[in-house]
Amino acid sequence: MAEITASLIKELREKTGAGMMECKKALTETNGDMEAAIDWLRKKGLSVAAKKAGRVAAQGLVGSKTTGTKGAVVEVNIETDFAAKNPDFRAYINSVVDTVLTDGDIEAKRAELTDLIAKIGENMSLRRTASLSVNKGVVASYLHSQEEAGLGKIGVLVALESEADADKLQVLAKQIAMHIAASAPKFKTIETVDADALAREKAIYSEKAKASGKPEAIIEKIVEGSIRKYYEEVVLMEQAYIMDPDKKIKDVLADAAKELGTSVELVDFVRFALGEGIEKKQEDFAAEVAAQMAK
Repeated sequence: MAEITASLIKELREKTGAGMMECKKALTETNGDMEAAIDWLRKKGLSVAAKKAGRVAAQGLVGSKTTGTKGAVVEVNIETDFAAKNPDFRAYINSVVDTVLTDGDIEAKRAELTDLIAKIGENMSLRRTASLSVNKGVVASYLHSQEEAGLGKIGVLVALESEADADKLQVLAKQIAMHIAASAPKFKTIETVDADALAREKAIYSEKAKASGKPEAIIEKIVEGSIRKYYEEVVLMEQAYIMDPDKKIKDVLADAAKELGTSVELVDFVRFALGEGIEKKQEDFAAEVAAQMAK
């Protein structure tokens, strides 16, 4: 049996674009034969056809824009932070935001990427888009690590439904958006927590408590307490407000409703953090520049 080295796996990943574990399995199944491993991945449907498509695009920018009662946020990825500064790349992101904001043809924007990839010479991906709107109220946007107007590394939209003064609502929505950027909630309310995620958390807490040898009745209380803490970490309404940790977000909204003299409902929120969930390649800045010069 040939030794399946890290460099061999890396080479196969670069040639096929398949995941690390799939590449390792392919090399194991083919006794380290590179060409046979490529064929194995192709048969499994795991090899990316185009060479550029196989390169990891985890850099890029998040773009966002609002028009009072509607907002849009998009994430467009590219291989290197160096290329993310390209004016054409940035202009493309802004055009996608405008398209989402006006309910335009996103598929047409995806098609434009082919020409842009050829022009800039790096793989790109229009990874995701989202929009929020309200009938009465505001949609506010916040961009963290903003590099220029409308473009940053983390983008947040917050939609507030209310009859209150729009300017005052904008201030409140922007503050909550900043909180969301920092605290990264996964759900709006306890009722919207994913059932599978909750069951998984309960199982983990239960196993940990059982391993400590505590009685069943105590275990149940430990699990209940752990779930409450879990809610405070991942549920927006249960999170401690970063600007006043003595209050939860739901308290902040209730206080605002009293102050403004009318109901204030947080309809929804969206948070895009650049590259989250993408397996990134490790590369220093010097290597990044060298790669650009080679092109």
